[in-house]
Amino acid sequence: MKEVANTFDLIIDTVPYTHDLKPYMPTLALDGTLVLVGLVGELKETINTVPMIVGRRSISASVIGGIKETQEMLDFCAEHNIVPDVEMIDMQTINDAYERMLKSDVKYRFVIDMGSLKA
Repeated sequence: MKEVANTFDLIIDTVPYTHDLKPYMPTLALDGTLVLVGLVGELKETINTVPMIVGRRSISASVIGGIKETQEMLDFCAEHNIVPDVEMIDMQTINDAYERMLKSDVKYRFVIDMGSLKA
């Protein structure tokens, strides 16, 4: 995290449960914003206001958008070559993927290759 301190203007956080936000705040640039998308719940003890005040950083939140907003986001990502880091898996290895998830042995989001359903 030290390597990317004061780097990001915007972080879009899509983790759907309460988690520690403190490590991410120092990675925001001056006037940077961390946006929580889809998190419904409390943030007790997950933030520290010091890096927010010193770096004029903020936290914002949004519910998941509708079809129009989703299409705008996808168009923006396509235009700016913003792509996710994912690990493609075959449907036949879904049980192995589940076991890896239970062991916290997952670096990227799993995406099932729907073409593997034919096999």
